[in-house]
Amino acid sequence: MLPNPRPTPSNAAEPAPLDLIFIEGLTGQTVIGIHDSELHRPQPLVIDVHAGVPHARACETDRIVDTIDYGEVRARLHRLLVEHRLQLLEAFAEAIADILIGEFGAHWVRVKVVKPQKFDDVQAVGVQIERTAPPRSDAGASRGAAVLQLIGSGMVPGGR
Repeated sequence: MLPNPRPTPSNAAEPAPLDLIFIEGLTGQTVIGIHDSELHRPQPLVIDVHAGVPHARACETDRIVDTIDYGEVRARLHRLLVEHRLQLLEAFAEAIADILIGEFGAHWVRVKVVKPQKFDDVQAVGVQIERTAPPRSDAGASRGAAVLQLIGSGMVPGGR
C-alpha cells in the first residue's frame, strides 16, 4: 500500500483524494554522473514514477485523454534519457517531476531514480523526490480563456 502522498496537519482540510498513475522499473541507459568514469559511456538507470491526479475523469468516461497516458510518459522518459545533459540524479529526478507536472498535468509526483550496482558491495544507489504542482490561479485561466475566445473569433492578441 502506498503512503498518503499529501499528509496534512490535523487542523487542515482533508485534501482531495488522488488517483495514482505509475510506472515502476523503467530501465534505460544514459550518460550521467560526476566521476570521469561515468562521463564517457552510458550506464543503466531504473526509474519509478507515481503521478497523482484528483479523481481522473477517465473513471467515468473510460477515455485515455481524460487521464495521464503512461505509454506517453514512458516514451517521454526514454526521450529524456537520450537528450538530457545533467550530471546529478537529483537534477534528473527534478526534470522528470517537472515533465509530469508541466507536460502531463500531474498534481503530485514521486520520482525515484536508481543506479543499480553502482558499487560492487551495494545493490543500488539513487534518489527519491516528491513534488506538488503549484496552485493554479484562476486569473491565468480566465486570461487564457479570453485569449482563446479572441482567437476563436478571428482576432489574435497583439495582431493588426
